[in-house]
Amino acid sequence: MYEHKRQPLATRRTFYIRVGRNFAVSFLLVALWLLIGTVGFRMSAGPAYDWMDCFHNASMLLSGMGPVITEFDSNGGKLFSALYALFSGVAFITNIGILLAPAAHRFFHKLHLEES
Repeated sequence: MYEHKRQPLATRRTFYIRVGRNFAVSFLLVALWLLIGTVGFRMSAGPAYDWMDCFHNASMLLSGMGPVITEFDSNGGKLFSALYALFSGVAFITNIGILLAPAAHRFFHKLHLEES
């Protein structure tokens, strides 16, 4: 995917394409994670909360702000909330890594270019 240290530095066009591709992958992953969270909260929280409340709760947990829905009627809701919160932390860190990968690679590749 990226050039080897013995290869020349990629062009700016290639770099921008990589940034765009990683941004698209990151956006799709966040959308998928929000869909999983919204459906999961809707199924586990019961009919007391509508789709918008469940989406709001999933997005707040995924962003690291914390849960909005704190009163669950079932243990299943509490279990899903706990597991989704743990998953959201890992998902956030993974997403930051995907977004920063092209810039970090370019920085270190430029730093280690062999002089001719």
